[in-house]
Amino acid sequence: MAAALLANVLYSTGFVLEKRALAALPQVTVREPAKLLRLVLGSPLWIGGSLSLAAGFAAQLVVYRTLPIAAAQGIFVSGLVLLVLLSARLLGEETTGRERYALGAILAALLMVVLSLREDTDTVGSEAPYPLILLVCVPSLAAGVWLYGSAERRARHRHRLPTTGVEYGVAVGVLYGVSSLAIKGVSNYLTASGIGEALLNLLRSPYPYLLLFTGAFGLVMSQAALQRCRASLIVPVCTTVTCLYTAVLGTLSFGEALPQEPLRLALRLAGTALAITVLLTMPKHDRQAAAQPSLGAKELTPP
Repeated sequence: MAAALLANVLYSTGFVLEKRALAALPQVTVREPAKLLRLVLGSPLWIGGSLSLAAGFAAQLVVYRTLPIAAAQGIFVSGLVLLVLLSARLLGEETTGRERYALGAILAALLMVVLSLREDTDTVGSEAPYPLILLVCVPSLAAGVWLYGSAERRARHRHRLPTTGVEYGVAVGVLYGVSSLAIKGVSNYLTASGIGEALLNLLRSPYPYLLLFTGAFGLVMSQAALQRCRASLIVPVCTTVTCLYTAVLGTLSFGEALPQEPLRLALRLAGTALAITVLLTMPKHDRQAAAQPSLGAKELTPP
């Protein structure tokens, strides 16, 4: 529990620092990954945010060794509250009433998932068949990259309203969901008796290669999206998708059984359905950002 809460603080801090650093950089795009990397690696503030995220990754490894996947995801999503507070305080971002209701509904949905857990009966899965992991992850990676590219093409339309980042958040969230499954797989090798044997077995598994792919693509995609969209919205969407993806597919892949009691099963299914419904109904365009240029133009108009 302590490691999960620490991971929340580290992840929220890391995202806010990266967002603040990106605001001071020239516009980045996924079509120029080398330029993107050169710009961000030259920013000490961005490097500080990345180190915070890396520390959160280390804390996440500890969590997956001791908690069921669904329980871990429920705790991770509680960090959204901290993220929204930090975004308002340090980035000056404001959420609309509809967005606040949506975030509240997401937290309520994930609270339902947490309430469906029981420590004495919920088991922590340790292994998953490699063919099943690849069957789940490879199509997901393709879908995430395709969805991001589709959002990029629509965003380039000249008269299109600025996006809130929901589509970007969903796409990156799917990639990070695959990354979470890989982290879960890697954490299981940390219990091996010898370091050499554990490392050899790990290299024979698909997990390090899934982490490399999601790390490379997720870095480029998330930074470009984070620069053009509000962190207070895109990160909660990304986090929710990641948690739902990991909780549902991770539970099935690693053999962590669903609750047997009707009430606990209903809570878990209803919480998952509510979170998905909220994501589907969230606003796709940022009308606040669209209004800013027109306000500026009005100020320049002579009396």
